Amino acid sequence: MGLLGRSRAKWPVGEVFKKKGLISDEQLQDALGLQEHKYNELGHAVRLGRITVELGYAEEPDLISAINEHYKLNVATLSDDIEAQIAGKRKGLLKKLPRPRVPIWLQLAVAVTVIVAVTIVSLSYVILARQKEQLYDQTVKIGMVSLNYFVSDSRIPLLEDDILALNTLIKEASSVEGLVYAFIVDTNGEIKAHTNHNEIGKQFTPFAKVQRVVRMGDVDLYNYKLPSDENVLNLTRQVVYRDKTLGAVHVGISIDFIDNLIQKARWSILIVSAFITFFGIMVAMLLGFQFSRPISKLVRATGEISKGNYRYKVDFSRNDELGNLAGAFNEMSDELWKKSLMQDSFGKYVGSEIVELIMSNPESRWLKGQTSPASIVFCDVRGFTSYSETKEPEEIVEKLNDFFEIATQSIARYGGYVDKFIGDAVLAVFGVPLAREDHVEAAVRASWEMQIALLEASKNGNELLARIGIGINAGNVVSGNIGSQAKMEYTVIGDTVNVASRLNGLAGPGEVVVSRSIYEELGGVISVQALPPTKVKGKSEPLQTYKIIDIKEKVEV
Repeated sequence: MGLLGRSRAKWPVGEVFKKKGLISDEQLQDALGLQEHKYNELGHAVRLGRITVELGYAEEPDLISAINEHYKLNVATLSDDIEAQIAGKRKGLLKKLPRPRVPIWLQLAVAVTVIVAVTIVSLSYVILARQKEQLYDQTVKIGMVSLNYFVSDSRIPLLEDDILALNTLIKEASSVEGLVYAFIVDTNGEIKAHTNHNEIGKQFTPFAKVQRVVRMGDVDLYNYKLPSDENVLNLTRQVVYRDKTLGAVHVGISIDFIDNLIQKARWSILIVSAFITFFGIMVAMLLGFQFSRPISKLVRATGEISKGNYRYKVDFSRNDELGNLAGAFNEMSDELWKKSLMQDSFGKYVGSEIVELIMSNPESRWLKGQTSPASIVFCDVRGFTSYSETKEPEEIVEKLNDFFEIATQSIARYGGYVDKFIGDAVLAVFGVPLAREDHVEAAVRASWEMQIALLEASKNGNELLARIGIGINAGNVVSGNIGSQAKMEYTVIGDTVNVASRLNGLAGPGEVVVSRSIYEELGGVISVQALPPTKVKGKSEPLQTYKIIDIKEKVEV
């Protein structure tokens, strides 16, 4: 490229000046010619913009404005390194270009093609190599059979120099498929018999271009090529009679058919491979399209979640893993929405009923505390302290968990919830936060059923379950969030709760003790035994308590 060409490539701003109407094509050619002249004279290039100003074709501010507008630069004078700024701008644009987007169907198609190709090539190599080896072994066996036949039947004719008998022997076996030749030589190397009669009587000349000789017992094997370029496996064995060598037998078996069969197998594999690859690509493309659409929806949904729109749902359903993913995504959005509310409302609550209620109405005033009628159930293990002193910690925890499991199930079955576990005790609440008119009967029936279940389960070896005492009281309680900014707990407090705890202390193993309020509410439902009035802490008057003896079955209306 000449200097003028280099100048045009080096200073494309000239084309910008022309397109902006600042100079004509003739003026541009004059400026480029002067630039070339100055380069030859001074030994270095002069900026095209400066030359344009010197020739009076345009003003410097107009040229600078054209450069800044076209290349989105901030050039102050024509003395600035405009070329470097343009190059840097182009590199920045290249960096900003988005990476090529490779669709899933294309990725799957390429992956399937590579996997199929590698698999077929690997399998074909192993299989064809094994097949070639087996064919070669079979050829050796065929040659061995013929060779042993000739050696066995040629001893006497060789000993007697019976040429006719030897050639008759060779002729009988010459029809064997794949047999190229067979001949017998004496100890002097003279050919006594040959499948080619023209060779009889000639001196045997060792074969040329013989490959590695392998000896199998008393047989020598080697490959070589005939003048016709045919590959032959030669097998040679000495003819011995009573420890005397009489001659040798040579048998040649063609092995070209092995390569021919392998080549045909290769073509068959290639055709099948092409068909499988094409089919695989079609299936991969179809699967890719099937995957890309729901994935695009999931990407859009993820964007909505990232914006804080936790109520956004993925609206497609499929009976596969993507369908499961969509369901899981929707569940995740629900959980994120719930947690976003829970973080502002409370910490961790015991009982799914409370969580359900909060989620349905997170601004409800009962979270801040309210007075409501409720039934309180306290149950714990009688003599737990002495029991735990003689047991291993692991055993204690395991047996307590059995108790808590049965207690939780009985309480939940009648609409109550476990407020908390206190050591070996359980505090359960009925009627709060879910208000219900029959909370007293629900608490009593849950406790009675719990004792029955505990006594039955104790027969399996957990003696702890037969030592549970239960106390029940009903009345007004204060419920709401109690705690600190770091940890809060929804619970119930008040005199009703304290009395229930005291009643629990009066219950023996397997007993349910209730207060007067419980008895007055359910007098027609429960059979009780009145206990002596008992003075309890926090009460000025003794409490009248009752032990439940039996309970009527609930009649379904």
